[in-house]
Amino acid sequence: MSSSMHNKALRSAPRQPRGSTCTARSSGPGTNRLVNFLNLKRIFKGGESKQMQERNKISSQAPGIFPVSPGTADIIRSINSNEYVHEEARVEWEREGSGPQQQPFLRVKDPKKEKLNNFEKTKMAKNPVLLTLDDFKEWAKVPFEVLDTKENAGDIDIRLKWFGLFHRRKQQYGKFMMRLKLPNGIVTSEQLRVLAEITDEAGEGGCGDITTRQNFQLRGITLQAVPDIFERLEACGLTTIQSGMDNVRNAVGSPIAGVDPMEIVNTIPVCNDLTEYVIDFGKMNERIANLPRKWNVCVVGSHDLYEHPHINDLAYMPAEKDGRFGYNLLVGGFFSATKCEEAISMDAWVPEEHVIHTCDAILTTFRDFGARSGRQKCRMMWLIKDMGLENFRDEVANRMPGGRLETEGKDLVDTSHKRRDYHGVHKQKQEGLNYVGLNVPAGRIQAKDMFEIARLAEEYGSGETRLTVEQNYIIPNVPDDKVEALLQEPLLTTGEGFATAFRPNPGRLVKDLVSCTGNQFCALALIETKATGKALAEALEATMDFTRDVRMHWTGCPNTCGQVQVADIGFLGCQTKNPTGEKGNVDGVKIFLGGNIGHDAALGKEVAKVACSELLPYVQDLLVEKFGATRKSKGSLTSEDEVAIKYWQDFPFNSGGGPAVFPANGNGEYVKPTT
Repeated sequence: MSSSMHNKALRSAPRQPRGSTCTARSSGPGTNRLVNFLNLKRIFKGGESKQMQERNKISSQAPGIFPVSPGTADIIRSINSNEYVHEEARVEWEREGSGPQQQPFLRVKDPKKEKLNNFEKTKMAKNPVLLTLDDFKEWAKVPFEVLDTKENAGDIDIRLKWFGLFHRRKQQYGKFMMRLKLPNGIVTSEQLRVLAEITDEAGEGGCGDITTRQNFQLRGITLQAVPDIFERLEACGLTTIQSGMDNVRNAVGSPIAGVDPMEIVNTIPVCNDLTEYVIDFGKMNERIANLPRKWNVCVVGSHDLYEHPHINDLAYMPAEKDGRFGYNLLVGGFFSATKCEEAISMDAWVPEEHVIHTCDAILTTFRDFGARSGRQKCRMMWLIKDMGLENFRDEVANRMPGGRLETEGKDLVDTSHKRRDYHGVHKQKQEGLNYVGLNVPAGRIQAKDMFEIARLAEEYGSGETRLTVEQNYIIPNVPDDKVEALLQEPLLTTGEGFATAFRPNPGRLVKDLVSCTGNQFCALALIETKATGKALAEALEATMDFTRDVRMHWTGCPNTCGQVQVADIGFLGCQTKNPTGEKGNVDGVKIFLGGNIGHDAALGKEVAKVACSELLPYVQDLLVEKFGATRKSKGSLTSEDEVAIKYWQDFPFNSGGGPAVFPANGNGEYVKPTT
């Protein structure tokens, strides 16, 4: 639809009556076909244990997986019962089957006119929402080689992503990456032990990553194990539903929410509320499960902008208006292989009681009018530019309670504030308690250290761990008299017995090192990223002295999951000419400079292309020229420095990123020797 057609349709569109629902919405026995993670034990086992009966009793009082108030639950029910779709929308409701078994779902209205991309064609062939638990049970009985047919490819490689399961066909045939929903990045020790057990049971190919959305991804999962895994996740209050493909990604909030002495607002309840709305209490929310593309949301809770609001599709910025607390809205931030843009102001303020209404109004506008053709032009910013910001805002306002949006309020975020480092020990607003930030190099985690973090959080804190968008851990609620003992634990000091140390006082480069998965597990990545990034950062720290932190981000392909455009120095994987002059290409990176996060957010630009094997001298020069670093003298190098330098000299470049470079669940050396 052209911009002018959009404008005409929106100006002439009748307003949807507030609180109305489509009378054709079905209910009854047929709704049991939808996956409900709250009832996994009953469905898989054919009956409920006493423990499950008690959990379901509690769930009936406070429905869902994550804590929400009864009032919020009522709001979510009301919003998710509304089947309004604009008359000029690209999508429409359809029903499959008849009678009580009828299933409502959204599909593209005119596929030929839209020139659908292949993912949309797969959704048209069979809506992912209609996969059932019986499907999972049957698949678990069949050897993967038998199951893996052309007929089942759409389910295996695409539709399972709606349930958080991503087939790693090229790197781990027959095994999946599993992504969770983890609002605000909070996990308990009980939950972390369950995730560690799942990772450990995956065997040699099992490991995990902390993601740039405060989330966990576990690797090496088989379909045979999935029913049992879902059951165990449900029992400890976790879910994977709607965590992949064209869905809302993990709701990001402040990693020190609720304990921050300078906090503006506690983001935890808001992230929980948004998550339960998105997944409709774990039932799969068919209203917003078929978006044109993925969609990111965050809630800012402090002056530090730990949540990186400028790269989200929707960011809630704390603000007040007429003495009321609420949020200003930023919209449209995104990264892609062809274009990256910062979020822009929507000139809108919403009171806190309308946070979910706002999210739904923006999401359903995107759902109704977003493009579904060229995959690279399906993110929400493309729609905003197509419609025009004013028309986009008008349509969102039309879907709000009262049919209006107030203009922007007074921003409560102090733009002169200097971002605090959360690594190390910091006083909480609760007297006598501290939060301790731990560095996880490149975000890679193993079963063994997950068990250990669970123990440390329980023994020294309150049994809770926070994740950050820089792929690190924070342990909150550590009493003053336990801090020193925690800091002496092997995982935090030598790392002996683990893959690597999770130091509270990491070096200037390692502390902010961010990396995508790389070609060890991702078929799109052109190079190995995690081990290479860690080895380079440690070699640079071994040979250079620094006066400031330097944020280094690695990503394996132009999709830039590692967000290289916001780094001080970004490394985007590519293939380049062999620096030795021999024929053929070798692993290389495109270097980005000038990125920034926080109040001076900016996107970096590409400045060079360098072979990975040549990076050490190139980046050394860059650090001297741009970041005020100086070279260490040969005589000042420590034995630890020498080890880091030797690692880099022996690093297996152009290896394809296999276990020899970065062991999965071996819990041994981080980078194995090449000999």
